[in-house]
Amino acid sequence: MGALRYRRILLKLGGEALAPETGYGIDPHEADRVVHQICRLRDLGVEVAVVIGAGNLWRGADGSAHGMDRATADHMGMLATVMNALALADAMRRAGLDPRVMTAIAMTAVAEPYIRGRAIRHMEKGRTILLAAGTGNPFFTTDTAAALRAVEINADVLIKATKVDGIYDKDPKRYPDAVRYEKLTYHDALVERIGVMDSTAFSLCMDNNMPIIVLDLWQPDSLVKAVLGQPVGTLVCG
Repeated sequence: MGALRYRRILLKLGGEALAPETGYGIDPHEADRVVHQICRLRDLGVEVAVVIGAGNLWRGADGSAHGMDRATADHMGMLATVMNALALADAMRRAGLDPRVMTAIAMTAVAEPYIRGRAIRHMEKGRTILLAAGTGNPFFTTDTAAALRAVEINADVLIKATKVDGIYDKDPKRYPDAVRYEKLTYHDALVERIGVMDSTAFSLCMDNNMPIIVLDLWQPDSLVKAVLGQPVGTLVCG
């Protein structure tokens, strides 16, 4: 099949990846579909860490838009990511993987606290880690948490898996003539205010030379192609 280009990855998933057709909640069938994609990576020998959002359960920005204290709304979102991580971990166990849920907010009854050295050791032992509760701080998105964790665990690449096959010059759902970028620099992504990730996440990756691949999770073989270094989605790098 070819040699691996990326042996350790940070996979960033939106909470919507676990949602049923209604767009809200957790569908175990969808969790199984996501895990099937991760199993293919593990079969290739790729070390996988996952950061998942909570858009299927709660968005802190929605709460603050209705007058809720922003820090409170964000903490609720962090807790929702733990629910998603536990659901995904359960699907992984049923698929024969050995997952570990690690959280930035201590909740030792259900998950391990995130400790950088322990997370790396889990991956070295062949375990798949799920890094939940964001950074543990309000006012930071799960995209920023993914960028931070990717740098901390010495990942080779940050893969942002979405429902769109890359980054476009405009919304491809609204504009049929939208053009997909095959490659962007960090600087261009920041200057053009590319909305697929927030500026803090892009800046953190730029400062630490962490490449980003934005791809469609459900496009056939997209993750496998990415770790093999084959053209897929959009690559953001220096």
